[in-house]
Amino acid sequence: MAENYDLIAIGGGSAGVAAARRAAQYGAKVLVIERGAMGGTCVNVGCVPKKVMWHAAELAQAFRDATDYGFVVTQPAHDWARLVERRENYIRRLNGIYEHNLEKESVKWVTGVARLVDAHTVEVDGKEYEAPHIYIATGGEPVIPDLPGAEHGISSDGFFACTERPQRVAVVGSGYIAIELAGVLGSLGSDVQLFARYDSILRSMDEMIQSAAIEGLEQHGIGVNLDSIPASVSRDGGELTLETANGKQHGPFDELIWAVGRQPLTAELGVAEAGIEVDDRGYVVVNKFQESNVEGVYAIGDVTGQLELTPVAIDAGRRLSDRVFGGMEGRYLDYENIPTVVFSHPPIGTVGLTEAQAREKYSDAVKVYTSDFVPLYYGVLDEKVRAHMKLVCVGEDEKVIGCHIAGQGSDEILQGFAVAVKMGARKQDLDDTVSIHPTSAEELVTMR
Repeated sequence: MAENYDLIAIGGGSAGVAAARRAAQYGAKVLVIERGAMGGTCVNVGCVPKKVMWHAAELAQAFRDATDYGFVVTQPAHDWARLVERRENYIRRLNGIYEHNLEKESVKWVTGVARLVDAHTVEVDGKEYEAPHIYIATGGEPVIPDLPGAEHGISSDGFFACTERPQRVAVVGSGYIAIELAGVLGSLGSDVQLFARYDSILRSMDEMIQSAAIEGLEQHGIGVNLDSIPASVSRDGGELTLETANGKQHGPFDELIWAVGRQPLTAELGVAEAGIEVDDRGYVVVNKFQESNVEGVYAIGDVTGQLELTPVAIDAGRRLSDRVFGGMEGRYLDYENIPTVVFSHPPIGTVGLTEAQAREKYSDAVKVYTSDFVPLYYGVLDEKVRAHMKLVCVGEDEKVIGCHIAGQGSDEILQGFAVAVKMGARKQDLDDTVSIHPTSAEELVTMR
Protein backbone atom coordinates (compact mmCIF):
# COMPACT_ATOMS: atom_id res chain seq x y z
CA MET A 1 0.00 0.00 0.00
CA ALA A 2 1.27 3.45 -0.94
CA GLU A 3 2.24 6.02 1.68
CA ASN A 4 0.18 9.21 1.39
CA TYR A 5 1.43 12.80 1.54
CA ASP A 6 0.13 16.25 0.70
CA LEU A 7 3.23 16.97 -1.38
CA ILE A 8 5.99 14.90 -2.94
CA ALA A 9 9.04 16.86 -4.09
CA ILE A 10 11.15 14.84 -6.51
CA GLY A 11 14.63 16.25 -6.01
CA GLY A 12 16.52 17.31 -2.91
CA GLY A 13 18.36 20.23 -4.45
CA SER A 14 17.79 23.96 -4.10
CA ALA A 15 14.30 23.98 -5.60
CA GLY A 16 12.92 20.82 -4.02
CA VAL A 17 14.16 21.46 -0.49
CA ALA A 18 13.12 25.13 -0.44
CA ALA A 19 9.64 24.30 -1.72
CA ALA A 20 9.25 21.32 0.60
CA ARG A 21 10.24 23.26 3.72
CA ARG A 22 7.95 26.16 2.83
CA ALA A 23 5.02 23.77 2.30
CA ALA A 24 5.73 22.04 5.61
CA GLN A 25 5.69 25.41 7.38
CA TYR A 26 2.09 25.74 6.21
CA GLY A 27 1.26 22.37 7.77
CA ALA A 28 1.58 20.12 4.74
CA LYS A 29 2.76 16.52 5.08
CA VAL A 30 5.77 16.43 2.75
CA LEU A 31 8.12 13.84 1.26
CA VAL A 32 11.39 14.66 -0.54
CA ILE A 33 12.99 12.09 -2.84
CA GLU A 34 16.67 12.57 -3.73
CA ARG A 35 18.78 10.23 -5.83
CA GLY A 36 22.13 11.43 -4.47
CA ALA A 37 23.55 13.61 -1.73
CA MET A 38 21.14 16.15 -0.28
CA GLY A 39 21.59 19.65 -1.66
CA GLY A 40 21.66 18.73 -5.34
CA THR A 41 23.98 20.20 -7.94
CA CYS A 42 24.59 23.54 -6.22
CA VAL A 43 25.88 22.11 -2.96
CA ASN A 44 27.72 19.07 -4.29
CA VAL A 45 29.08 19.82 -7.78
CA GLY A 46 28.08 23.39 -8.51
CA CYS A 47 27.95 26.81 -6.88
CA VAL A 48 29.42 25.91 -3.50
CA PRO A 49 32.52 23.92 -4.50
CA LYS A 50 33.04 26.28 -7.46
CA LYS A 51 33.11 29.32 -5.16
CA VAL A 52 35.56 27.58 -2.81
CA MET A 53 37.89 26.98 -5.77
CA TRP A 54 37.41 30.57 -6.92
CA HIS A 55 38.45 31.86 -3.51
CA ALA A 56 41.59 29.72 -3.73
CA ALA A 57 42.33 31.17 -7.17
CA GLU A 58 41.85 34.72 -5.86
CA LEU A 59 44.27 34.01 -3.01
CA ALA A 60 46.84 32.74 -5.50
CA GLN A 61 46.55 36.00 -7.43
CA ALA A 62 46.84 38.00 -4.21
CA PHE A 63 50.14 36.30 -3.44
CA ARG A 64 51.39 37.31 -6.89
CA ASP A 65 50.28 40.90 -6.30
CA ALA A 66 51.76 41.15 -2.79
CA THR A 67 55.27 42.10 -3.91
CA ASP A 68 54.04 45.35 -5.48
CA TYR A 69 52.43 46.18 -2.13
CA GLY A 70 55.79 45.91 -0.39
CA PHE A 71 55.63 42.34 0.88
CA VAL A 72 58.74 40.19 0.52
CA VAL A 73 57.16 36.89 -0.42
CA THR A 74 57.75 33.91 -2.64
CA GLN A 75 54.89 32.24 -4.43
CA PRO A 76 53.83 29.50 -2.00
CA ALA A 77 53.28 25.94 -3.14
CA HIS A 78 49.65 24.96 -3.46
CA ASP A 79 48.33 21.62 -2.20
CA TRP A 80 45.37 20.89 -4.47
CA ALA A 81 44.55 17.63 -2.68
CA ARG A 82 44.33 19.40 0.68
CA LEU A 83 42.04 22.05 -0.77
CA VAL A 84 39.78 19.35 -2.22
CA GLU A 85 39.73 17.48 1.10
CA ARG A 86 38.71 20.57 3.05
CA ARG A 87 36.18 21.54 0.39
CA GLU A 88 34.56 18.11 0.50
CA ASN A 89 34.48 18.13 4.31
CA TYR A 90 32.62 21.43 4.12
CA ILE A 91 30.16 20.00 1.60
CA ARG A 92 29.49 16.98 3.83
CA ARG A 93 28.64 19.42 6.62
CA LEU A 94 26.23 21.20 4.29
CA ASN A 95 24.62 17.87 3.36
CA GLY A 96 24.02 17.30 7.06
CA ILE A 97 22.58 20.79 7.49
CA TYR A 98 20.14 20.19 4.62
CA GLU A 99 19.03 16.92 6.22
CA HIS A 100 18.70 18.54 9.64
CA ASN A 101 16.60 21.38 8.23
CA LEU A 102 14.20 18.88 6.65
CA GLU A 103 13.91 16.99 9.92
CA LYS A 104 13.34 20.28 11.78
CA GLU A 105 10.34 20.99 9.52
CA SER A 106 9.10 17.36 9.90
CA VAL A 107 9.75 16.68 6.22
CA LYS A 108 10.43 13.03 5.48
CA TRP A 109 13.07 12.20 2.89
CA VAL A 110 14.16 9.02 1.12
CA THR A 111 17.14 8.26 -1.11
CA GLY A 112 16.60 6.63 -4.48
CA VAL A 113 15.63 7.18 -8.12
CA ALA A 114 12.01 8.30 -8.42
CA ARG A 115 9.72 7.13 -11.21
CA LEU A 116 6.23 8.44 -11.85
CA VAL A 117 3.70 5.60 -11.98
CA ASP A 118 0.96 8.10 -12.79
CA ALA A 119 0.32 11.79 -12.19
CA HIS A 120 0.05 11.35 -8.42
CA THR A 121 2.01 8.20 -7.64
CA VAL A 122 5.78 7.93 -7.35
CA GLU A 123 7.75 4.69 -7.04
CA VAL A 124 11.18 4.45 -5.40
CA ASP A 125 12.94 1.09 -5.12
CA GLY A 126 9.66 -0.82 -5.33
CA LYS A 127 7.77 1.31 -2.79
CA GLU A 128 4.99 3.66 -3.84
CA TYR A 129 4.12 7.12 -2.52
CA GLU A 130 1.04 9.16 -3.38
CA ALA A 131 0.18 12.86 -3.17
CA PRO A 132 -2.29 15.27 -4.81
CA HIS A 133 0.64 17.63 -5.48
CA ILE A 134 3.88 16.57 -7.15
CA TYR A 135 6.82 18.97 -7.57
CA ILE A 136 9.34 17.87 -10.20
CA ALA A 137 12.69 19.37 -9.13
CA THR A 138 15.15 16.84 -10.49
CA GLY A 139 17.56 19.42 -11.92
CA GLY A 140 20.02 18.58 -14.65
CA GLU A 141 23.37 17.06 -15.51
CA PRO A 142 26.32 18.01 -17.75
CA VAL A 143 26.16 17.17 -21.45
CA ILE A 144 28.91 15.07 -23.00
CA PRO A 145 28.86 15.68 -26.77
CA ASP A 146 28.34 12.83 -29.20
CA LEU A 147 31.79 12.96 -30.79
CA PRO A 148 34.51 10.37 -31.44
CA GLY A 149 36.63 10.09 -28.31
CA ALA A 150 34.41 12.37 -26.21
CA GLU A 151 34.60 9.83 -23.39
CA HIS A 152 38.26 10.77 -22.88
CA GLY A 153 37.13 14.13 -21.47
CA ILE A 154 35.39 14.90 -18.20
CA SER A 155 32.48 17.13 -17.26
CA SER A 156 32.27 19.74 -14.52
CA ASP A 157 31.29 16.87 -12.21
CA GLY A 158 34.57 15.21 -13.15
CA PHE A 159 36.46 18.41 -12.43
CA PHE A 160 35.24 18.38 -8.84
CA ALA A 161 36.36 14.76 -8.54
CA CYS A 162 39.96 15.65 -9.48
CA THR A 163 42.31 15.05 -6.54
CA GLU A 164 45.30 16.38 -8.51
CA ARG A 165 45.51 19.53 -10.61
CA PRO A 166 46.10 18.77 -14.29
CA GLN A 167 48.87 20.92 -15.76
CA ARG A 168 47.74 21.17 -19.40
CA VAL A 169 43.99 21.58 -19.78
CA ALA A 170 41.53 22.12 -22.61
CA VAL A 171 38.17 23.58 -21.57
CA VAL A 172 35.51 23.28 -24.26
CA GLY A 173 32.60 25.68 -23.89
CA SER A 174 31.71 29.36 -23.72
CA GLY A 175 29.27 29.76 -20.84
CA TYR A 176 29.49 30.31 -17.09
CA ILE A 177 30.98 26.93 -16.27
CA ALA A 178 33.66 27.01 -18.95
CA ILE A 179 34.83 30.51 -18.08
CA GLU A 180 34.83 29.85 -14.33
CA LEU A 181 36.69 26.54 -14.45
CA ALA A 182 39.23 27.89 -16.94
CA GLY A 183 39.88 30.84 -14.62
CA VAL A 184 40.30 28.69 -11.51
CA LEU A 185 42.72 26.31 -13.19
CA GLY A 186 44.71 29.12 -14.79
CA SER A 187 45.05 31.05 -11.54
CA LEU A 188 46.18 27.95 -9.66
CA GLY A 189 48.94 27.26 -12.17
CA SER A 190 47.58 25.17 -15.03
CA ASP A 191 48.22 25.93 -18.70
CA VAL A 192 44.67 26.40 -20.03
CA GLN A 193 43.22 26.67 -23.51
CA LEU A 194 39.53 27.59 -23.91
CA PHE A 195 37.69 26.47 -27.04
CA ALA A 196 34.42 28.23 -28.02
CA ARG A 197 32.42 27.20 -31.07
CA TYR A 198 31.24 30.73 -31.93
CA ASP A 199 32.93 34.11 -32.37
CA SER A 200 32.54 35.10 -28.72
CA ILE A 201 31.81 33.80 -25.21
CA LEU A 202 28.94 34.45 -22.77
CA ARG A 203 26.89 35.28 -25.86
CA SER A 204 23.64 35.87 -23.97
CA MET A 205 25.24 38.80 -22.14
CA ASP A 206 25.97 42.35 -23.22
CA GLU A 207 28.70 42.73 -25.86
CA MET A 208 30.77 44.79 -23.44
CA ILE A 209 30.70 41.86 -21.00
CA GLN A 210 31.70 39.42 -23.71
CA SER A 211 34.73 41.51 -24.64
CA ALA A 212 35.66 42.06 -20.99
CA ALA A 213 35.48 38.32 -20.31
CA ILE A 214 37.86 37.54 -23.17
CA GLU A 215 40.18 40.33 -22.04
CA GLY A 216 40.20 38.94 -18.50
CA LEU A 217 40.93 35.39 -19.60
CA GLU A 218 43.78 36.41 -21.87
CA GLN A 219 45.27 38.76 -19.28
CA HIS A 220 45.41 35.81 -16.88
CA GLY A 221 47.30 33.71 -19.41
CA ILE A 222 44.43 31.60 -20.74
CA GLY A 223 44.36 30.96 -24.47
CA VAL A 224 40.99 31.79 -26.03
CA ASN A 225 40.22 29.91 -29.24
CA LEU A 226 37.07 31.25 -30.92
CA ASP A 227 35.23 29.65 -33.85
CA SER A 228 36.65 26.34 -32.70
CA ILE A 229 34.11 23.53 -33.12
CA PRO A 230 35.25 20.26 -31.50
CA ALA A 231 35.32 17.30 -33.89
CA SER A 232 37.09 14.51 -31.99
CA VAL A 233 39.37 13.66 -29.10
CA SER A 234 42.17 11.11 -29.19
CA ARG A 235 44.32 9.67 -26.43
CA ASP A 236 47.96 8.58 -26.63
CA GLY A 237 48.99 7.23 -23.26
CA GLY A 238 48.25 9.98 -20.77
CA GLU A 239 47.99 12.74 -23.36
CA LEU A 240 44.89 14.02 -25.12
CA THR A 241 44.58 15.76 -28.48
CA LEU A 242 41.56 17.80 -29.53
CA GLU A 243 40.80 18.10 -33.23
CA THR A 244 38.51 20.92 -34.32
CA ALA A 245 36.22 21.00 -37.36
CA ASN A 246 38.76 23.01 -39.36
CA GLY A 247 41.18 20.09 -39.14
CA LYS A 248 43.54 21.67 -36.58
CA GLN A 249 45.10 19.53 -33.86
CA HIS A 250 45.35 21.04 -30.38
CA GLY A 251 47.37 19.66 -27.50
CA PRO A 252 48.71 17.62 -25.98
CA PHE A 253 46.57 18.03 -22.86
CA ASP A 254 46.52 16.18 -19.58
CA GLU A 255 42.80 16.77 -19.21
CA LEU A 256 39.90 17.96 -21.33
CA ILE A 257 36.80 19.40 -19.67
CA TRP A 258 33.48 19.46 -21.49
CA ALA A 259 31.44 22.51 -20.47
CA VAL A 260 29.05 22.60 -23.40
CA GLY A 261 25.76 22.75 -21.54
CA ARG A 262 23.44 20.78 -19.32
CA GLN A 263 20.39 18.59 -19.85
CA PRO A 264 17.37 17.90 -17.62
CA LEU A 265 17.13 14.75 -15.52
CA THR A 266 13.78 13.55 -16.86
CA ALA A 267 14.75 10.49 -18.93
CA GLU A 268 14.16 8.02 -16.09
CA LEU A 269 11.34 9.93 -14.43
CA GLY A 270 8.40 8.47 -16.34
CA VAL A 271 6.98 11.76 -17.57
CA ALA A 272 5.34 10.00 -20.52
CA GLU A 273 3.49 7.56 -18.24
CA ALA A 274 2.18 10.50 -16.25
CA GLY A 275 1.20 12.41 -19.40
CA ILE A 276 3.50 15.32 -18.61
CA GLU A 277 4.55 17.49 -21.54
CA VAL A 278 8.27 17.99 -22.13
CA ASP A 279 10.02 19.85 -24.92
CA ASP A 280 12.39 18.32 -27.48
CA ARG A 281 15.29 18.53 -25.00
CA GLY A 282 13.38 16.90 -22.15
CA TYR A 283 12.61 20.03 -20.12
CA VAL A 284 9.22 20.06 -18.40
CA VAL A 285 6.97 22.66 -20.00
CA VAL A 286 5.38 24.98 -17.41
CA ASN A 287 3.39 28.20 -17.30
CA LYS A 288 4.25 31.21 -15.14
CA PHE A 289 2.77 29.43 -12.12
CA GLN A 290 5.21 26.50 -12.59
CA GLU A 291 2.23 24.30 -13.55
CA SER A 292 2.68 21.48 -16.05
CA ASN A 293 -0.08 20.37 -18.39
CA VAL A 294 -1.21 17.83 -15.77
CA GLU A 295 -3.26 19.13 -12.86
CA GLY A 296 -1.41 18.86 -9.57
CA VAL A 297 1.99 18.35 -11.20
CA TYR A 298 4.45 21.24 -11.15
CA ALA A 299 8.09 21.73 -12.11
CA ILE A 300 10.66 24.08 -10.61
CA GLY A 301 14.35 24.81 -11.02
CA ASP A 302 16.71 23.71 -13.75
CA VAL A 303 14.39 20.95 -14.98
CA THR A 304 12.19 23.64 -16.54
CA GLY A 305 15.00 25.04 -18.72
CA GLN A 306 14.36 28.61 -17.57
CA LEU A 307 17.07 30.62 -15.85
CA GLU A 308 19.23 27.84 -14.40
CA LEU A 309 20.35 29.63 -11.25
CA THR A 310 20.15 28.46 -7.64
CA PRO A 311 18.36 31.55 -6.25
CA VAL A 312 15.83 31.31 -9.08
CA ALA A 313 15.10 27.68 -8.19
CA ILE A 314 14.74 28.54 -4.50
CA ASP A 315 12.46 31.54 -5.05
CA ALA A 316 10.30 29.74 -7.61
CA GLY A 317 9.86 26.83 -5.20
CA ARG A 318 8.96 28.99 -2.23
CA ARG A 319 6.47 31.04 -4.22
CA LEU A 320 4.87 27.87 -5.54
CA SER A 321 4.32 26.55 -2.02
CA ASP A 322 3.10 29.97 -0.90
CA ARG A 323 0.36 29.68 -3.50
CA VAL A 324 -0.48 25.98 -3.26
CA PHE A 325 -0.30 25.59 0.52
CA GLY A 326 -0.18 29.15 1.89
CA GLY A 327 -3.26 30.54 0.21
CA MET A 328 -1.36 33.30 -1.62
CA GLU A 329 -3.45 33.27 -4.76
CA GLY A 330 -1.65 34.55 -7.86
CA ARG A 331 1.84 34.33 -6.34
CA TYR A 332 4.61 33.38 -8.77
CA LEU A 333 8.21 34.25 -9.61
CA ASP A 334 8.78 37.12 -12.04
CA TYR A 335 11.70 36.03 -14.24
CA GLU A 336 12.49 39.59 -15.38
CA ASN A 337 15.45 41.55 -13.99
CA ILE A 338 17.08 38.59 -12.30
CA PRO A 339 20.73 39.37 -11.46
CA THR A 340 23.51 36.91 -12.11
CA VAL A 341 27.25 36.73 -11.62
CA VAL A 342 30.05 34.90 -13.42
CA PHE A 343 32.89 34.09 -11.02
CA SER A 344 35.59 34.79 -13.54
CA HIS A 345 38.83 36.71 -12.92
CA PRO A 346 37.82 39.49 -12.52
CA PRO A 347 34.16 38.67 -11.79
CA ILE A 348 31.21 39.76 -13.91
CA GLY A 349 27.74 40.90 -12.85
CA THR A 350 24.69 41.64 -14.95
CA VAL A 351 20.99 42.41 -14.53
CA GLY A 352 18.29 43.51 -16.94
CA LEU A 353 18.41 44.00 -20.70
CA THR A 354 21.58 44.09 -22.73
CA GLU A 355 22.13 47.11 -24.94
CA ALA A 356 21.21 45.07 -28.02
CA GLN A 357 18.00 43.78 -26.42
CA ALA A 358 17.05 47.28 -25.30
CA ARG A 359 17.59 48.81 -28.74
CA GLU A 360 15.57 46.03 -30.37
CA LYS A 361 12.71 46.69 -27.95
CA TYR A 362 12.87 50.47 -27.54
CA SER A 363 14.86 51.67 -30.58
CA ASP A 364 16.02 55.31 -30.30
CA ALA A 365 14.56 55.72 -26.80
CA VAL A 366 17.63 53.97 -25.40
CA LYS A 367 20.56 55.86 -23.90
CA VAL A 368 23.71 54.13 -22.71
CA TYR A 369 26.30 55.25 -20.18
CA THR A 370 29.68 53.52 -19.88
CA SER A 371 32.81 53.65 -17.78
CA ASP A 372 36.17 52.01 -18.39
CA PHE A 373 38.84 52.43 -15.71
CA VAL A 374 41.58 50.84 -13.63
CA PRO A 375 40.38 50.15 -10.05
CA LEU A 376 42.49 51.65 -7.29
CA TYR A 377 43.71 48.22 -6.16
CA TYR A 378 45.79 48.01 -9.33
CA GLY A 379 47.19 51.52 -8.99
CA VAL A 380 50.46 50.33 -7.43
CA LEU A 381 50.62 47.07 -9.36
CA ASP A 382 52.65 46.66 -12.52
CA GLU A 383 49.81 44.59 -14.00
CA LYS A 384 46.66 46.62 -14.61
CA VAL A 385 43.28 44.89 -14.85
CA ARG A 386 40.59 47.21 -16.18
CA ALA A 387 36.98 47.40 -15.05
CA HIS A 388 34.08 47.96 -17.46
CA MET A 389 30.60 49.23 -16.56
CA LYS A 390 27.46 50.00 -18.52
CA LEU A 391 24.03 51.40 -17.66
CA VAL A 392 21.25 50.92 -20.20
CA CYS A 393 18.46 53.47 -19.82
CA VAL A 394 15.21 54.15 -21.65
CA GLY A 395 12.77 57.03 -22.07
CA GLU A 396 12.83 60.68 -21.10
CA ASP A 397 13.14 59.78 -17.43
CA GLU A 398 16.02 57.44 -18.27
CA LYS A 399 14.74 54.44 -16.35
CA VAL A 400 17.61 52.01 -15.77
CA ILE A 401 16.72 48.73 -17.51
CA GLY A 402 20.18 47.16 -17.63
CA CYS A 403 23.30 47.21 -15.48
CA HIS A 404 26.42 45.34 -16.61
CA ILE A 405 29.74 45.33 -14.78
CA ALA A 406 33.03 43.48 -15.11
CA GLY A 407 35.84 44.08 -12.67
CA GLN A 408 37.07 43.59 -9.14
CA GLY A 409 34.15 43.37 -6.70
CA SER A 410 31.45 43.10 -9.36
CA ASP A 411 30.04 39.98 -7.71
CA GLU A 412 29.23 41.93 -4.54
CA ILE A 413 28.45 45.31 -6.12
CA LEU A 414 25.67 43.96 -8.33
CA GLN A 415 23.26 42.87 -5.59
CA GLY A 416 22.43 46.38 -4.45
CA PHE A 417 22.12 47.78 -7.95
CA ALA A 418 19.87 44.85 -8.88
CA VAL A 419 17.46 46.06 -6.19
CA ALA A 420 17.52 49.51 -7.80
CA VAL A 421 16.79 48.10 -11.25
CA LYS A 422 13.99 45.91 -9.87
CA MET A 423 12.43 48.96 -8.20
CA GLY A 424 12.53 50.99 -11.43
CA ALA A 425 15.31 53.41 -10.55
CA ARG A 426 16.09 56.24 -12.95
CA LYS A 427 19.52 57.44 -13.95
CA GLN A 428 18.78 60.59 -11.92
CA ASP A 429 18.22 58.46 -8.81
CA LEU A 430 21.70 57.05 -9.19
CA ASP A 431 23.11 60.52 -9.87
CA ASP A 432 21.45 61.83 -6.71
CA THR A 433 23.04 59.10 -4.58
CA VAL A 434 26.23 60.24 -2.86
CA SER A 435 29.12 58.05 -3.94
CA ILE A 436 31.35 56.02 -1.65
CA HIS A 437 34.96 56.93 -2.36
CA PRO A 438 37.30 55.39 -3.30
CA THR A 439 35.42 52.36 -4.64
CA SER A 440 34.65 50.85 -7.99
CA ALA A 441 30.93 50.92 -7.19
CA GLU A 442 30.94 54.73 -7.19
CA GLU A 443 31.41 54.68 -10.96
CA LEU A 444 27.80 53.53 -11.31
CA VAL A 445 26.50 56.70 -9.63
CA THR A 446 28.90 59.18 -11.28
CA MET A 447 28.58 58.31 -14.98
CA ARG A 448 28.01 61.22 -17.36
